[in-house]
Amino acid sequence: MKDSTRYNRQIILPEIGEAGQYKLSKAKVLIIGAGGLGAAVLPYLAAAGVGEIGIVDDDVIEVSNLQRQVIYKTSTVGKYKVDEAKAMVFELNPLVKVNTIAEKLSGKNAISLFEKYDIIVDATDNLSIKYLISDACLITNKPMVYGSIFRFQGQVSVFNYQSGPTYRCLYPDENSQSLNCTDAGVIGISVGIIGLLQANEVIKMVLEIGEVLSGKILVYNVLNNEQQKYDFEKNTDVVMTMEAFKEKYKVTENQIEEISASAILDEIDNDGVLFLDIRNEEELPKINFKNGIQIPLINLESEIKKLNPNQTIYVYCQSGIRSKIAVEVLQKKEFKNVKSIAGGALALTQIIKEKIAY
Repeated sequence: MKDSTRYNRQIILPEIGEAGQYKLSKAKVLIIGAGGLGAAVLPYLAAAGVGEIGIVDDDVIEVSNLQRQVIYKTSTVGKYKVDEAKAMVFELNPLVKVNTIAEKLSGKNAISLFEKYDIIVDATDNLSIKYLISDACLITNKPMVYGSIFRFQGQVSVFNYQSGPTYRCLYPDENSQSLNCTDAGVIGISVGIIGLLQANEVIKMVLEIGEVLSGKILVYNVLNNEQQKYDFEKNTDVVMTMEAFKEKYKVTENQIEEISASAILDEIDNDGVLFLDIRNEEELPKINFKNGIQIPLINLESEIKKLNPNQTIYVYCQSGIRSKIAVEVLQKKEFKNVKSIAGGALALTQIIKEKIAY
């Protein structure tokens, strides 16, 4: 075997051995997201000798990422995460093949990507993408290694493993609201622990050892080191056909229109446009548009009468995630010209600063 010295410490484990190392070398794992969770999962899978790893992420590195996305350096700020992640893996273990996909996962590329890999790792903090991953895993019959963080608590599970329960079996309500790390806050240790637990599930599945977290969800709290494991059942009503998948994600993607923060600069003083801030009252930075209104997402439906369905409305949250949910809510209420501002308040603040400086 190539470079057996590199893997000696795990090969001597009777549960792994040369045969197990060979299994790892032939495994193909796709990681969705190169943020905090992905930055924990990736180096340990690469170091263990997983033969081929795909990384899907269309984002670039920001200074605020470095607190938890520890595979990146200050000198790489502004560069694509997938490129820097690949460079890190090459330095760590050049025997691993890394495929970079600098795209956002969507209904258009998920199926073709998933078909090329054995295991799919959900390292995202986006609720709608998690449902997309789950549905695509059902279509392609791939296991989904789930990880999620909320402040000091994390969750890990494995869905669709050997036809076991899926993400929708545990979380059937796709319209529930969830804050991502940008909105809710996170400590880097949380994503590190949960990411390592996800990597552990991948290794166990590849080696066919231990007990996989299928039909179980592990909940870990970093503040008191308490963990609980809960069982959940498969819902046989959860099915997904290719036709339903295509229809669902074609509709979803076409419905939610986005506009860049820079593109709305000329609209700031336009009295015919409304800027709708759907963040909670305490969220910063504050942006004071003269033609702006704040209605937290949780109150949007109950306060929808404050809005004119015929007006052009640009919706923003902190980073551009929740605003898409708000746009969908408004469109269902017959609002015709509503768009989500990509990047949210963070992007708007930067653009406004640049305009003032200029």
